[in-house]
Amino acid sequence: MEKKHQFNFTYVVIAVWLVLLFQLYFGPASRQADISYSQFEQYLENNQVARVAVDERFIRGDFVNPVEGKSGFVTPRMEVELADKLAEYGVDYSGVVTNNFVSNLISWFAPVLVFVVAWLFLFRNFANKQGLGGMMNIGKSKAQVFVQKNTGVTFNDVAGVDEAKDELKEVVSFLKEPEKFNRLGAHIPKGLLLVGPPGTGKTLIAKAVAGEAGVPFFSISGAEFIEMFVGVGAARVRDLFEQAKTHAPAIIFIDELDALGRARGAGPLLGGHDEREQTLNQLLSEMDGFNPSVGVIILAATNRPEILDAALLRAGRFDRQVLVDRPDKIGREQILKVHTKKIVLAPEAKLADVAALTTGFTGADLANLVNEAAIVATRREAEAVGMDDFVSAIERIVAGLEKRNRLIDPQEKNIVAHHEMGHALVAMTVHPDQAIQKVSVIPRGIGSLGYTIQRPSEDRYLLSKSDLEKRMAVLLAGRAAEQLIFNESTTGAADDLVKASDIAKSMVMQYGMADEIGLLSMEQARNTFLDQQQYPPHEDYGPDMAGKVTAAILAILNNAFAAATEILQHNELLLRQSAEQLVVDETFNEIKMQEIKSNLKSKKATASA
Repeated sequence: MEKKHQFNFTYVVIAVWLVLLFQLYFGPASRQADISYSQFEQYLENNQVARVAVDERFIRGDFVNPVEGKSGFVTPRMEVELADKLAEYGVDYSGVVTNNFVSNLISWFAPVLVFVVAWLFLFRNFANKQGLGGMMNIGKSKAQVFVQKNTGVTFNDVAGVDEAKDELKEVVSFLKEPEKFNRLGAHIPKGLLLVGPPGTGKTLIAKAVAGEAGVPFFSISGAEFIEMFVGVGAARVRDLFEQAKTHAPAIIFIDELDALGRARGAGPLLGGHDEREQTLNQLLSEMDGFNPSVGVIILAATNRPEILDAALLRAGRFDRQVLVDRPDKIGREQILKVHTKKIVLAPEAKLADVAALTTGFTGADLANLVNEAAIVATRREAEAVGMDDFVSAIERIVAGLEKRNRLIDPQEKNIVAHHEMGHALVAMTVHPDQAIQKVSVIPRGIGSLGYTIQRPSEDRYLLSKSDLEKRMAVLLAGRAAEQLIFNESTTGAADDLVKASDIAKSMVMQYGMADEIGLLSMEQARNTFLDQQQYPPHEDYGPDMAGKVTAAILAILNNAFAAATEILQHNELLLRQSAEQLVVDETFNEIKMQEIKSNLKSKKATASA
């Protein structure tokens, strides 16, 4: 494509002024004194002239010693017998050809050349770093172009998101064999929107498409369209689509689409942004203006689909939304297999067990976990990465950095031990199928004085009322243990209370699990547009209903607390003994917790929690 350049007149004016200043202060004239012919004769008589050069109009020369800081002089030529007088005083003289066009040209344009070079190699680099450079290419697309497998990523490197891979494999198949789809009159969707939480591998999947398709792959971030100059974003959108059509079949990938495709405001008082709206309008126009049969497919990724403009999501633009969600247990194991190819894994390290401990982890979290485990193993100078290294890495990621040097009062340490064992005993009672991985009173992170890690037996996507009540009982067991043993409460249960209250509030206001409220949902779906403006949520109930809601939430929390207290009362001796041992050992592993579980007493009455 032919490149278009813009002429920057401001820079030319600045360069001309700088050249004039250069000539004034550093040119030949800055070293010459402008004297009259009579002064010249006086200097000549006083033997202060070293040499002269005469042309048709001027006499130029050098002083023996500088006069007023000037080493030379210039004076108009007079019609006199100058040669005899110069010979009389022994001055070296010569004639000068008057055509000095080349020297003048060099003296004027050499500084210009210096400034041009300075602009190209110095200022432009600085301006680009500050986001101000590239004035000549400001309307050009900043997309990076990948061809065939130079991304270094294929579908073999993507795991745990099989449904999304199948959708995108279809895109690759269309680009390679379009006649297969055209046989029955079908055409590939114009756009596919990858939606999912951060770190789930949306960008990685797009790179895998580039590695598999074997066609030009234009990758750009939504934020790169927006500049301080109005109209630049729209120009970049046009240029991007022109390049893609020229190199068709091709793929356009827009990462972080929400930076570009945020819902447009209804008026100037509602936060509209002219540059962003113009860019979005141009994108919508381009997506309407090309035929997918030419082989240009648009991929985009976002983790905030709720704030996208509705015009982007309609049929004919982004026809499909592909969910790239957090992986399940099997998916996490597959992802771990991909990332552990580059490390030395110990035989006893079972990736299935690691996957069971990492519920809720994304692909990026698992990649970080493998790296942290390798660092832990390297720190202890091991030959391979073992299961203990993975557990330590999980604790480091979830609970924070271990702080063994933090001095804790013995009484506080005793309270923390009873608090954590309260969690563990109730958790083993209400969830006997879920092993306790570790219990520790070693401080971690900013505010955590202890922690309990329970390994879930399987991923859960649907929870019953009893499941939620059991979760609240486990969360409130730390506070129940403190009151049972020490007959007082501490601030250590603050985070537990927040989590338990959120569960109880959702049960009453969202899930319809409170008999006093019934099936009425108290949380209405909020308007996305209003959420952007951060208006307070609208409540569709009065003070009487608010009192009933609060009473129902408190009743659920009190019942869960009573259930946890009943379990701990029935196992008070075991609670005291195990807490005292935990103060000494500081950490209980899974084997130790299995021994404690064998001594745990259970009653059907306590299981009602």
